[in-house]
Amino acid sequence: MKFSAKHEGDFVYVDEGEGEVLLLLHGLFGALSNWERVIEGFSGNYRVVIPVMPIYEMPVKSAGLEGLVAFIEDFVAFKSLTDLTLLGNSLGGHVALIYTLQNKPNVKKLVLTGSSGLFENSMGGSFPKRGSYDYIRERVAHTFYDPATARGELVEEVFEITKSIPKCLRIVALAKSAQRHNMASEIPKIDVSTLLVWGLNDTITPPTVAHEFNRLLPSSELHFLDRCGHAPMMEHPEKFNRLLRWFLTAKEPAWK
Repeated sequence: MKFSAKHEGDFVYVDEGEGEVLLLLHGLFGALSNWERVIEGFSGNYRVVIPVMPIYEMPVKSAGLEGLVAFIEDFVAFKSLTDLTLLGNSLGGHVALIYTLQNKPNVKKLVLTGSSGLFENSMGGSFPKRGSYDYIRERVAHTFYDPATARGELVEEVFEITKSIPKCLRIVALAKSAQRHNMASEIPKIDVSTLLVWGLNDTITPPTVAHEFNRLLPSSELHFLDRCGHAPMMEHPEKFNRLLRWFLTAKEPAWK
C-alpha cells in the first residue's frame, strides 16, 4: 500500500488530503488496502480517513457491532471529525448505518457497498477452517466475480488471520452479531442522501439485498456494477470512483 498508517493514542488509521471528510469503514476481513484506489482518487480534493477497526483485538465476550460503533464514535471524537460522508463495505456498512442512526447531525452523506444489515451469506458465520490454505484461497476468491482479484498477498493476509484461534473466535462473534442485528425496522429512519453501489454478481449480499436497502432507505439511489462481486471499490475502482465523484458533487440527487 502506498499510504502509510498513522499510530496515535489507541488508534491506527490513514489520514490523507484536506477538505470535506470521507470516513471509510472496512469489512470483517477487510484492511486499509481495500480502499487504496479511493484514497488515490479523492485525497487530492477531500480528507480521506480510514480507521483500522479492532476486529481482532476486542474482548471476545464484547465482540459485536455495539463495540465497533463505540470505537468509531471514540475515533471521530478523538480526531474532531464533523460533517462526515460515511463509506462502508460489508460489515463496515453495517457499522456506518448504526453510527448514522446514533449520530445523525454529524453525517452528511452515506455510501454503502455490499453492506450487511439485512442479509449476508459469508464464512464468518461459522468457524473458519484453520490450516487449509486452499480453502481460504477459495473463500477469498468467492468474494469477487473475477477470482484473479484475490491476489496472493490478500489470501496470505486472511490465511494468517485464520491461523489464530482467538482471532477466529472474534470473527465468529462479530459475524453472528451482524446476522442477529437485522435493521429492516430501523433503516427507514435514515433520511440522509445515500448512494448504494453493488456488485451485480455479489453472492455474499446478493442484488436482492441491494434492492431492499434501496426500498427501505428513503433518500437512496442504487447502482449496480456488472461482473462485480462483494467489493466494487477493489474489483472496479474506476467505475466505483466515478459514481462516488458524481454523488459527492451533484447538486441534486437523481431521485428528486
